[in-house]
Amino acid sequence: HNCSGCSPGNIHGLRLEFYTDEQSVYTETIVPAHLCGYDDLVHGGIVSTILDEVMSWTAIAMLKTFILTKSMTVDFLKPVYVGKTLRAKGDVIEKVSDREAVISAELYDAEGRLCARSRGTFALISFDYAKRKGMIREEDISSYMSLITV
Repeated sequence: HNCSGCSPGNIHGLRLEFYTDEQSVYTETIVPAHLCGYDDLVHGGIVSTILDEVMSWTAIAMLKTFILTKSMTVDFLKPVYVGKTLRAKGDVIEKVSDREAVISAELYDAEGRLCARSRGTFALISFDYAKRKGMIREEDISSYMSLITV
């Protein structure tokens, strides 16, 4: 796949990698300067992308399902700077049904300050359904689960 958030093959993307402690899902990144908004600030869309990605991978890792984002809100609390280490954390808030979950995410700077937070509603989709509908390739299904490390 060529996701701008998580694909290791997208040279212009964030190339996010995810790990879990089996309660939450995490990622760390340093946003490159070409993804700035104003001067050395990370563009708000990139902040939103990081939060969306960690929430999505939280659903994949914790609920063992493919997902599509239905809605999300983002609170921008502090400036986020390019070239600085960022850490994002995702948690399942509620599995509403077999088809929907609510996930949250938080983005912290290198000093541990909360810079942004998000809450999203996600459609839960089986990997088989996603494959039949052309959303995911067969060879990507196992790689999705292998991208999460403990």
